[in-house]
Amino acid sequence: MAKLRKWVSYRAIERPYTRISKFRQKNYVRVRPNMVISRFNMGDTKKDVFTFPLVLDLVSKNSLQIRHNAIESARQTSNRILEKELGKIGFHFKIRLFPHHILRENPLASGAGADRMSTGMQASFGKPVSSAAQVRVGQPLFTIGVPKDKLDVAKRALQRAATKLPCSCQIKIIKG
Repeated sequence: MAKLRKWVSYRAIERPYTRISKFRQKNYVRVRPNMVISRFNMGDTKKDVFTFPLVLDLVSKNSLQIRHNAIESARQTSNRILEKELGKIGFHFKIRLFPHHILRENPLASGAGADRMSTGMQASFGKPVSSAAQVRVGQPLFTIGVPKDKLDVAKRALQRAATKLPCSCQIKIIKG
């Protein structure tokens, strides 16, 4: 498996590379990489998040791009805490961003035989390697709806999710 490049390579927000069409001639994105995020709604999905008496948001303090594997990692850690403390349907956890932007990489070989494989910067548009979500300042990343007495559990879950993301985040109480 190929090694991931450092996040600093993709942190800056650039023009979104998202053009996918069912017509091949109009399709600028030849291949869309597989997304790692398995679910966007967890817990009691029959209820809306805002029907719970207490709703919290994890809000970004920076404008940047977040790769889909970081979002999935944050989802897993916070969902584990919520399911352990509140059960399978004692909460509603929602991911509020989607990785539309496709990241490209121009693979450059180094070492012996590199002169025969690589073209350098000639035709360096790059191949799709991953996808990322473009996040602005103040945009909610995750939303959790919990019962009134479970504020500390929801805060702990969002704090754990914030440690997995490459930006500084803030927890805001929306309702409750």
